[in-house]
Amino acid sequence: MSFTVFDFANLPVSLWRNGGGETREIACWPVGGDDFAWRASIATIEQDGPFSVFPDIDRSITLLSGDGVVLSSPDWEAHTLSTPLQPFTFPGDIPIHARLLGGSSQDFNIMTRRGKVQASVMSIQSQQELPASHGGLIYVVKGKWLINHTETHELGASQGCWWLPTIKGGRLQPLVTDSCLLWVSLFPER
Repeated sequence: MSFTVFDFANLPVSLWRNGGGETREIACWPVGGDDFAWRASIATIEQDGPFSVFPDIDRSITLLSGDGVVLSSPDWEAHTLSTPLQPFTFPGDIPIHARLLGGSSQDFNIMTRRGKVQASVMSIQSQQELPASHGGLIYVVKGKWLINHTETHELGASQGCWWLPTIKGGRLQPLVTDSCLLWVSLFPER
């Protein structure tokens, strides 16, 4: 298995049942079913409303663009997601209501199944070594990046790639100043 490269413009679009936005799925592993171990997507929230409930799933949401949202639940204190590239994690099996702080909001989302996979999401601006022990995913927010192992890919804004643990090492480096990406590490839960 090698890197799977994607471009935001070519991701399939799914409209939300409640009419409040859309989701572009980056990847779902394993492919083909609701019993995924992990799932990555980019969502556009266009109006206030509830999030879908996902039993046994942990979620991470990161603001990419827009004014952001206030996430509220009867189970915890409201959280304002208004700073770009600052991930917020929460359990997917509790009811969440999103209230827009202005116009539409675009968010990067990671879902992992409890007992199978854990995810860590962070913003990166400098050269990194790819992990030799676990899978991952990157999404370029701005600039240009080079990712290489046994194959090489140059990625620009709104592009990215993901890989499984069979990729053993490699390097990720920015090609222009002020480059930034979101890095997701996907660890098997022990």
